[in-house]
Amino acid sequence: MKKTIIFILCIIIIIISIFWTKYINYKSELNSIKKENLEYEIYLEKQIPGRELTTAINRAVNNNEKNSILKDEKGFYIENDTNSIKIEIKIIDNDTTYKMETLYNGGMVNFIQYYGDIHFECTKIDYNSKGRVSYIVFEQKTS
Repeated sequence: MKKTIIFILCIIIIIISIFWTKYINYKSELNSIKKENLEYEIYLEKQIPGRELTTAINRAVNNNEKNSILKDEKGFYIENDTNSIKIEIKIIDNDTTYKMETLYNGGMVNFIQYYGDIHFECTKIDYNSKGRVSYIVFEQKTS
């Protein structure tokens, strides 16, 4: 009888431990997502200079590289609905929307030279099914 009770208690402890570990992992993942999102959400509806926009682009490119996000034949990152980030920049000078890869590959130094002191506003942030930031739009506000 005692062996049965001890066995049942051990099973209950193991089950509780499994659920507790899953809960801790879930909370850790949630906190990680919040921290990652905050790096981009600070820009929402705020005007920033072009130099700071390059920081956001570099952060997104580094994130995509760290997460081994695949690229298409044109060199653009392929959205994976898990941890990829895309940034688009709308330039009013020539009424064109550029993907971050275009500016990154074209040289951030050139972008800073022409748009370093120009202000941009983050007008849109989209999230993937996991709740992570996946798409950001910056629009030029000054010339």
